[in-house]
Amino acid sequence: MQPIVSNLKRALRAELRERRRTRTSTERAEATEAFTQNLIALTLENKATFVACYLSAPNEPNTRPYLNWAFENGVRTLFPITREDGLLDWAHGDGESEVEGLFGTPEPVGELLGPIAINDVDLIIVPAAAIDVTGMRMGWGRGYFDKTLGSMKKCPPVYAVIYDDELIDAVPREVHDQPVNGIVTPTRILSF
Repeated sequence: MQPIVSNLKRALRAELRERRRTRTSTERAEATEAFTQNLIALTLENKATFVACYLSAPNEPNTRPYLNWAFENGVRTLFPITREDGLLDWAHGDGESEVEGLFGTPEPVGELLGPIAINDVDLIIVPAAAIDVTGMRMGWGRGYFDKTLGSMKKCPPVYAVIYDDELIDAVPREVHDQPVNGIVTPTRILSF
């Protein structure tokens, strides 16, 4: 059963990567403005003063303008740092200074904090390949966020940032996969 689910995930991820890769610069710019406004609204709605958020890679929904807003408005941010053992460390950063992480993704330059640093945040904003209508998240296949979210005793709200067409009827699911509380797209904030 597991190899079938794994193959379904691999095929769906390939399709989603291609969709993201072929978005025009105009589509990306318009989406970035809308993502930013919706992420700000989500932060204010949750009265979040401390947020965990990823640094977006070039083909991901752009979190950079939102992070600039957070920095300018006194919202503290925590960024994930990948480790070889499959866990995430965390670091404070300015949202601008970065290095290339283990898998070529951007990671912050800053004091390295351990995996439990995320326990103090008010809101978690995660990347995703797709989310289904029940809130089940499908990531990009390494399981970092699933391990982190699955290990938290008291987890704050978790929202995935995706394009509108990445909200689908059902994602292939494995036992370790973790749901999210909602999504942020260019057109809406949706809570499950």
